[in-house]
Amino acid sequence: MKKIAIVGAGLVGSLQAILMAKKGHQVQVLENRPDRRKSAFIGGRSINLALSDRGWKALDLAGVSDKIREIALPMYRRCMHDTKGNLTYQPYGLDNEAIYSVSRGLLNQTLMNEAEHYPNIEYLFDLKCKDVDLRDNTIVMQNLEKELVTFKFDKLFACDGAYSAVRTRLQKTVGFNYQQSYLGHGYKELEIPPNENGTHKLENDCLHIWPRGEFMMIALPNIDGSFTLTLFMTIEGEVSFNALNSDEKIMNFFQEMFPDTIPLIPDLLKDFGNNPVGNLMTVKCDPWQYNDNILLLGDAAHAIVPFYGQGMNAGFQDCTVFNDLYEERKGDWTNLMKDFSDQHYKNGQAIADLALYNYIEMRDKTADPDFLLRKKIEAKFTRMYPDLWLPLYSRVTFTQTPYAEALEHGNRQRGIMDKVMEIPNIHNIWDDSVVIDSILDLLEKDKAHA
Repeated sequence: MKKIAIVGAGLVGSLQAILMAKKGHQVQVLENRPDRRKSAFIGGRSINLALSDRGWKALDLAGVSDKIREIALPMYRRCMHDTKGNLTYQPYGLDNEAIYSVSRGLLNQTLMNEAEHYPNIEYLFDLKCKDVDLRDNTIVMQNLEKELVTFKFDKLFACDGAYSAVRTRLQKTVGFNYQQSYLGHGYKELEIPPNENGTHKLENDCLHIWPRGEFMMIALPNIDGSFTLTLFMTIEGEVSFNALNSDEKIMNFFQEMFPDTIPLIPDLLKDFGNNPVGNLMTVKCDPWQYNDNILLLGDAAHAIVPFYGQGMNAGFQDCTVFNDLYEERKGDWTNLMKDFSDQHYKNGQAIADLALYNYIEMRDKTADPDFLLRKKIEAKFTRMYPDLWLPLYSRVTFTQTPYAEALEHGNRQRGIMDKVMEIPNIHNIWDDSVVIDSILDLLEKDKAHA
């Protein structure tokens, strides 16, 4: 049995605590913030989360997926809104596959409640990480009285987010590589309240997107009948959050760009004025471990922008992959953290790149006829030859394929589809057998050069 410290009581920290406790280890979860379950507002950062297969697998391992399904809503397709209120739909997967909208706060609360059912898990709150002594495996925390409290550990999992204090300490060690970049775009949350009878004002089995080129807005359903709206756009510039600095400019902007939402958001001006602009950051680093005693998981290892809906899923998959390696080695910790880091860190970097690309796709290409046709052709070919082609989105969202492998497949498929879209008169002949034959031929050539 190991004495395990987990820094961060968020989603990944609470899940990892359960998985470690299930193996018989003594777990202490050390959290900087107060117990969020006791506050009026459950959450912190909001942005509704899109839970997909990687996340569900981890929740199954922890034995909590049934409880999470009670607070999650399936979304089977994208619903794109143009400036005239016209709607276009695009299924997310095949055979009625769905991603699930879930509140970050409710999910975190549920995981924490489940974790506290284990007698070998202890949560300690209001403790700020001040230092990690890498020589004697101790972590120094500061409590609300400004007193320093030291905790001894055998193994430490840093699950303390994009601004990880533990990672900051590791950045001072020789051989630690770190890269941080801000997107230049931010986000602001708004709300579509439910109808008076508690029903949703929009279709609740869709993720709604208002793609507008350099910016976009999305809406995810909540179980109380509301929608969480998130506007993504540049922070500075002619069309930006900083430029929308008066009620008149805000209303003119929404009337021009999102006119169908105005009747749905009664508190638009109030919410826009009161809700802060959040930043979007990508973090890449390696190695994720130090001395086989400290391991970074989730955003602490690979913070990404939210446009593939994979931030939480990637963090949860970290827990799954570590768990699988632990089981494979029958609980032998020798080189466990090092080998996990060596094998898995490239997947964190791959999903970071995928998420950035998907922002361009969501805000711009989802309204593009060529893009929609590409998706239609891909879906047809996949139905005909499921063993030869799985679209990148499906591979990322509905399988356990390592992200780096999915990215590699996606790059090859993108090259093939670029050539398919160059076929003369493709918009009129896309359903002809000649298009399918072209894809088969291009796949053979790609295989020969692989």
